[in-house]
Amino acid sequence: MPLHADARATLEAWTAPDPRQEELRLSYLEHLERYEDGMWRDCLPGHVTASTAVLSADGSHVVLTLHRKHRIWLQTGGHCEPEDTTLAGAALREATEESGIEGITLLPRPVRLDRHPVPCGGGSLHLDVQYAAIAPRDAVPVLDPDESAGLDWFPVDDLPEPSDDACRALVRAAARAVVSHRGRTAPVRGV
Repeated sequence: MPLHADARATLEAWTAPDPRQEELRLSYLEHLERYEDGMWRDCLPGHVTASTAVLSADGSHVVLTLHRKHRIWLQTGGHCEPEDTTLAGAALREATEESGIEGITLLPRPVRLDRHPVPCGGGSLHLDVQYAAIAPRDAVPVLDPDESAGLDWFPVDDLPEPSDDACRALVRAAARAVVSHRGRTAPVRGV
């Protein structure tokens, strides 16, 4: 199971920015140790998911999707699929599918973690590993009605309502990560 091993390696190598994030990191690792199927949606105690805050090339805006069922503005992301071999690849795939933007560049490490309840299969937890990405200049989101009820760019410091605290925290972390990344020459992953 290369995806399971990659998720473990990603979380083992990630440096949490604060004690709460470290607590989540350790709980995700414990989950993966306990559940061989912990990456898949049918693992009902919970399963690892991957999401991404896709920022504009200048870092001033983020593309958000209006969740079809819950009618709330969120980052791109979702469940891992059998063809995913890395957690970062799953995050990038979801970002590309849900935003309709080709050529997204994913920063190489997660920026935060978020655990939240969801109604998958009668009740479960998403153990979300959250990334930041940069869209190409002049990128235009393309709505796929099968993926979302709405899709648009929003200023990173003025997100639409309804949204949630996890999305707002991810956008703040992604904006910081993009600024920090621009000061380095480290490679990023792209489509």
